[in-house]
Formats: sequence, structure tokens, C-alpha cells
Amino acid sequence: MKFQYKKYGPGVLRPVIPVEIIYKGKSISYEALIDSGADSNIFPAQIADILGIDVKSGEKREAWGITGVGEDYFVHSVELIVGGWSYDIKVGFLPNIARLGYGILGQKGFFDIFVVKFDLLKGEIELKTR
Repeated sequence: MKFQYKKYGPGVLRPVIPVEIIYKGKSISYEALIDSGADSNIFPAQIADILGIDVKSGEKREAWGITGVGEDYFVHSVELIVGGWSYDIKVGFLPNIARLGYGILGQKGFFDIFVVKFDLLKGEIELKTR
């Protein structure tokens, strides 16, 4: 399946794709950055609230970014729809990520499911299931 890079201003393209997150019959459509440098899938805690997930009841982990500051996030199992296909994955919900405007799709739970091809010059991302 193929997706187009999303434009965020003059000369700013990012590999952001639409996904749907489902938990116990509730769903939300959201956008996610495909990030080969991210270890895990992480979405804002506000998404968990909308889905009826008690964020802090999940497995507690810590995320470290380029700022060098660790932040706690909480892992839950959800269903992720990508390009019309459903996958049961684990997602971390992080309280302070909402300011980005999208979630993160990382190594575990995305790159272990898909072979990802980035083609910036064509503005295209191609995903193939393993």
C-alpha cells in the first residue's frame, strides 16, 4: 500500500499517514508519523481517554527523546487499522505528546509488521506486509 508524504509548509514533507485506533468497540481516526528512530508506537494520552482506556493502568515505560529528558508512558493493546488492514499491536500513550499533532509509529508494532520504503523525491511511502 502507498501513501503520500504530508506537507507541513514550504519544503517540509513528513511521512505521516492516517490510521484508525480501536479499543473495545470505540475508534478514532488519527495521523501518525512513521519514525524509524522510534522504538515503539506512541500516541497522545488524550486518544486513550477518548477510547475509554485508563492510561495509567497500562505497563509503565519511559521514553527518551532528543531533549534527553525521560517521560513516562503507558502501554496498552489496541487494534490499528492501516490502509484498511487490521493489526493487533501495543501502543504507548504519553501525556505530553499532543502538541505534535500526530502519533509515532516505531520499530516494535510497525516496522516489525511492515517493510517500509521511503521515497522523499516522489513524496511517497510504500508499506508491504512481512
